[in-house]
Amino acid sequence: MTTLGATITHDGIRFAAWSSSARRLWVSVFDDTGAREVDRLELQPEGEGVFALSVPGLAGGTRYGFRADGDYAPERGLWFDPDKLLTDPYAIEIDRPYQYHWRLTAKRNEGADTAQLMPKAIAVASPKVVPAKPPLFQPGGLIYELNVRSFTRLHPNVPEAQRGTIAALAHPAIIEHLKKIGVSAVELMPVTAWIDERHLPPLGLSNAWGYNPVTFMALDPRLAPDGLAELRDTVAALRNAGIGTILDLVFNHTGESDQLGPTLSLRGLDNRAYYRHEADDRLVNDTGTGNTVACDHPVVRAMVLDTLRHFVRYAGVDGFRFDLAPVLGRVDGAFDPAAPLLGAIAGDPILADRVLIAEPWDIGPNGYQLGNFRPPYLEWNDRYRDDVRRFWRGDAGTVGALATRLAGSSDVFGRESQSASRTVNFIAAHDGMTLADITAYEAKHNQANGEKNRDGHNENLSWNNGVEGETSDKAIAEARFKDRRALLATLFASRGTIMLTAGDEFGRTQKGNNNAYAQDNAITWLDWAGRDLALEAHVAALAVLRRAVPTLADPHFLTGEAPAGSDVPDVAWLTETGAPLSEADWNDAARHRLVMLLADSGDGRLAVIVNGDRRQCVFTLPVREGFQWQPAIETQAIDLARPLPGRSVNFMIERRTARARARKGS
Repeated sequence: MTTLGATITHDGIRFAAWSSSARRLWVSVFDDTGAREVDRLELQPEGEGVFALSVPGLAGGTRYGFRADGDYAPERGLWFDPDKLLTDPYAIEIDRPYQYHWRLTAKRNEGADTAQLMPKAIAVASPKVVPAKPPLFQPGGLIYELNVRSFTRLHPNVPEAQRGTIAALAHPAIIEHLKKIGVSAVELMPVTAWIDERHLPPLGLSNAWGYNPVTFMALDPRLAPDGLAELRDTVAALRNAGIGTILDLVFNHTGESDQLGPTLSLRGLDNRAYYRHEADDRLVNDTGTGNTVACDHPVVRAMVLDTLRHFVRYAGVDGFRFDLAPVLGRVDGAFDPAAPLLGAIAGDPILADRVLIAEPWDIGPNGYQLGNFRPPYLEWNDRYRDDVRRFWRGDAGTVGALATRLAGSSDVFGRESQSASRTVNFIAAHDGMTLADITAYEAKHNQANGEKNRDGHNENLSWNNGVEGETSDKAIAEARFKDRRALLATLFASRGTIMLTAGDEFGRTQKGNNNAYAQDNAITWLDWAGRDLALEAHVAALAVLRRAVPTLADPHFLTGEAPAGSDVPDVAWLTETGAPLSEADWNDAARHRLVMLLADSGDGRLAVIVNGDRRQCVFTLPVREGFQWQPAIETQAIDLARPLPGRSVNFMIERRTARARARKGS
């Protein structure tokens, strides 16, 4: 199919859009301010749904939008209205953010022209291609999920004008922090332009997360004032520091929402083709947002692929995380791991080596698909999240589940003889309570969202250590600190890819809000001045250990057998006495202690000692002649002759004694 969007030529601009149902399409050209429409030119049909027109005399920087006419029959899924200015689905730059206004939802002939309310697409020359380089991130690394705006909004070392933008991520102070805690790749929550949900403006709120896009390529001007170049330069700066960049993209729905939503782009061009519909022409709502993008439509599939190639070729990103990814794999409404779009992404010459991460659930029929994507897709593992939380909450009978999660979740990802896990292990993410709040709140506290605390998950598998929320009780504060250390240590001790959400390394709180998508304020802005530096130092030490002992991050499943060249099994599961866990031990509902004994790539072993009981306990480790056990990280002063504290994860590493080293050297 022909190139869509605005293409700058030697003598002007060629505009092209696709619609299978429109009778007429126009391009509206605006002045340099985007305020006044200076021309409206009709595009000509070229076949296969393409309408196009070459306009001589126009140059880069031209502001424009599309208009479409045809039947207006919302009950049949047709929304054509030439009074609605439409953003080009292939726009790569817009001149201002989207702002919700009721006139964007007006019925045909009942509302004024919307041009004054809409951003204008900006025609730009083809960006500079970034030289192709393999992704820095590899499975087993640490992904650091962050919201661009909230991450640096309060950072004292970032220039004020730069705070909250993509460019701020390249600041030396930010890069220093990322390197300190061992980040392999940052995962940027949506940075493409979005619009507020219609219920937010009356509440005085705005969308702070970005999971409500309008089009897929144009960056939000609030996050990227300098457009695509800002993203490209930031990705390059991070890469020079050894840190990759992953974009969290939303292809499952758009901000045009349900039948009461605004007409902004795809709805006005061809609602029936771009979105899925029920047999009675109602919009399918597999996303919970009012509409569902028709990812099984060839034109949509091409647009998604073009978007991904765009960010690889022109920004050099390592890869992508796909929000509500089963939507991308739905064919005629049913999820298929071999769906054309999923296969096309994994097999595309530009995309095949990129990091691909699926959020493996949506709310549609059979929407929970954890473990059902195919390599190379990694998957967010909510089973890991829930089982780890249950264990540290103190739930009975959870020691076996914890061991399975520590070892890479072979029960989920070991299908079809796969030898390596595709898990992305996480304890907290943007959606839900922060890691610190898991230890301080038993219930959600979402009153600030204006929905009478009805929104967000009711079950958070959290605990408050005796008091709900903030407290001056030193004993409770200490208990929470221990729990946070233990949760973080569990994450860093887990096989496969791990993910940490920004600020959890230093105890950020959202005051119990587990659905803070509408809080562009101190609830979500990271408080850099109030960091828990002791917790942050603990995470930095865990990161050093994870780098130093590759077996911790190795995504390959553990077998319990000795790997080639070693005389010790790759894993042994022990009780606190150093004996192998028996079947009775595994099934003991009261058990909250175990040792994961891992063979290192060298000739030593690493012991991950988990004491989930509140009582301290003496742990005994098996001793081999010529070796001795030593504390593995600097923030833990461990003496195995003394009881280890309750609610803790400790690390011991096996080293050759000086005499054994001398004998080996001789």
